[in-house]
Amino acid sequence: MAKKILLSIIVAFIFSLNSKAQVDKNSALYKTILSKDSLLFNIGFNTCDIKQFEILLSENLKFYHDKDGFSDKAKFLSDLKNGLCKSPETRQVKRTLVKESTQIFPLYKNGILYGAVHNGEHLFSEKRETQSGIAKFSNLWKLEDDVWKLAVSFSFDHQPYENKRIEKPIFDNDTEIEKWLKNNNVPTLGLGIIENGKLKQIKVFGEITKGISAPYNTIFNVASLTKPVTAIVALKLVSLGKWKLDEPIYKYWTDPDIANDPRNKKLTTRLILSHQTGFSNWRWMNEDKKLGFEFEPGTKYQYSGEGMEYLRKALEKKFKKSLQELADEIIFKPLNMADTKYIWDKNVDVSRLAVGYDKEGNAYETVKNKTPNAADDLLTTIADYGNFLVNVMNAEGLSKEVFNEMNSPQTASRKGKHFGLGFEIYDLGNQEYALSHGGSDYGVQTIVFILPKTKQGLLIFTNSDTGGNLYEPLLKHYLGDKGQKIFDIETK
Repeated sequence: MAKKILLSIIVAFIFSLNSKAQVDKNSALYKTILSKDSLLFNIGFNTCDIKQFEILLSENLKFYHDKDGFSDKAKFLSDLKNGLCKSPETRQVKRTLVKESTQIFPLYKNGILYGAVHNGEHLFSEKRETQSGIAKFSNLWKLEDDVWKLAVSFSFDHQPYENKRIEKPIFDNDTEIEKWLKNNNVPTLGLGIIENGKLKQIKVFGEITKGISAPYNTIFNVASLTKPVTAIVALKLVSLGKWKLDEPIYKYWTDPDIANDPRNKKLTTRLILSHQTGFSNWRWMNEDKKLGFEFEPGTKYQYSGEGMEYLRKALEKKFKKSLQELADEIIFKPLNMADTKYIWDKNVDVSRLAVGYDKEGNAYETVKNKTPNAADDLLTTIADYGNFLVNVMNAEGLSKEVFNEMNSPQTASRKGKHFGLGFEIYDLGNQEYALSHGGSDYGVQTIVFILPKTKQGLLIFTNSDTGGNLYEPLLKHYLGDKGQKIFDIETK
């Protein structure tokens, strides 16, 4: 009885923590604890990878379960091995975090972080049922020799899922979204919702690999969403007075294919960022496989990855640094974008990488660039790219003049839209507008929108050729009337 009373008191205390003490969902601590939870349950529990538990559980673990009593580490591992994981090939139960239930509270001693409390709910799924059960949990994570370990865990309020279920619209119901993804052959969906000039929500749905839920910090190849990042590198250099928007590029770089064409001297950063170079998208698309002008630079719009690569080579020549190094200095490190890279290296966490798939569910080969591509194949997360967009929306690191140029129509593009510098511009009426860019490649369909005046934004990342099928309903749900206007522009 005394133990039950103590358990009730501790649980009540943990759940009564003032919500104002919760860490921000974009903070490093929040991401770290979510990552540990994902390793423990998405990989450890759901695939019976006992090694994950051995690594992540404290030697002094105390586990309290409202049905099965108390366990220390040895008993917990023994029960797991001889129970649910005795025959992992036939086990049916899977445990999934209800992401919106998550609360994380930091713990300090003498001003030094030593632990964190993670409150939330887990769904228990079985093959024969969509959801079989739901339970609350409170986990105490502690830093032991600078390594995060699960020290205390309470698992309680277990009950059938139907007792808790309240029917909600699809976009407020994670289970329904998971079904929707399967119906559209989209393995993984990442969403970022920007409100009041801040990244307010990050949601990741689906599976990272068969049977393993995609983690909160899933890494996506975002294809042409690379271009806005390259554009902002250049525009921040302009704002710093280290680069000029209208200076001819030939002073730093001339491609051998067009060295004898005098039109190369008309190329500027402004024309490149607004896609007015006169180049095709990629030279390999040309009959002779060489770079060439299809029209006079600055006379009309034509989308071109070659233009962005031209800018990269000029920047690298001028500053004697790779685009990766420049972006690290100017954007990635200042914004703590640790998972964002132009290049593939040993630090890419492949366990979090969303591999691309075709419409039949066949995986594409992963692109592993050793040299930065200014136009394609950036690796990033919803959190990283969302914070990047917030930084752009709030004109951080951009002079007023440069920010205005970025938002100003430079050339007509298509469907009544215009291209600014690095982003396409949607005129929403009433002096409101949206900046947008998309990414489309084998196994990649991504798109982002930011509305600088209303401080709203939306990121949609998918890893499937069919991912574009999700755009319309997501756009209308999260951006409301403005989303409808964007859709109307695209379909008129």
